[in-house]
Amino acid sequence: MEKFVIVITRTCGSGGTTISKMLAEHYGINRYDRKLLQLASEDSGISEELFIRADEVTKTKLLYRVSKKVYNGELIPPESNDFVSDQNLFNYQAKVLKELAQTESYVCVGRACDYILKDYPNVLKVFIYAPEEICIQREVERQGISLKDAEKYVTNNNKFRKEYYKYHTNRVWESPYNYDICINTAGYSYEQCVELIKLMVKDKFLV
Repeated sequence: MEKFVIVITRTCGSGGTTISKMLAEHYGINRYDRKLLQLASEDSGISEELFIRADEVTKTKLLYRVSKKVYNGELIPPESNDFVSDQNLFNYQAKVLKELAQTESYVCVGRACDYILKDYPNVLKVFIYAPEEICIQREVERQGISLKDAEKYVTNNNKFRKEYYKYHTNRVWESPYNYDICINTAGYSYEQCVELIKLMVKDKFLV
């Protein structure tokens, strides 16, 4: 297959971000996470600052816990009062991800990309996780913070990711049915995880 996308969905502290960087470097392709905000800003004409602010502020919003706006591919027009709403900012990120999937190979981290590209045949969807106690310890070491602070960091991040995913997809974030493969990094090194994903890429896309 000429173009392919590797989607990495990960729990906090599981090593998914590191694995995504290793994969992008191996294949010599782009990796989209926060960089996607810049592209969505350029595509929509909406200030990148608004995308960044929404990305940070929505982590504390109640709306993800009490409602849902399932993504259906539509864009809200500029004349609407909701043009710069969280929903439309997500819509433009989705639009960019779909367009990129037709023009280049890339690695995407989070952003409910597995759902956005669920109907695309050239996508490998990977869920990276590890037991909570291991993730917490990794954050202690990575950030140089206390065990209590690391526990709070991991818990809050996973809660946000779960609610964000549910809000935009109406699906369960951790469900194995959403992914082609789920990898517990407690049992493998990051290098081994990359090799496992590379085997699946080769088998699925003949790369």
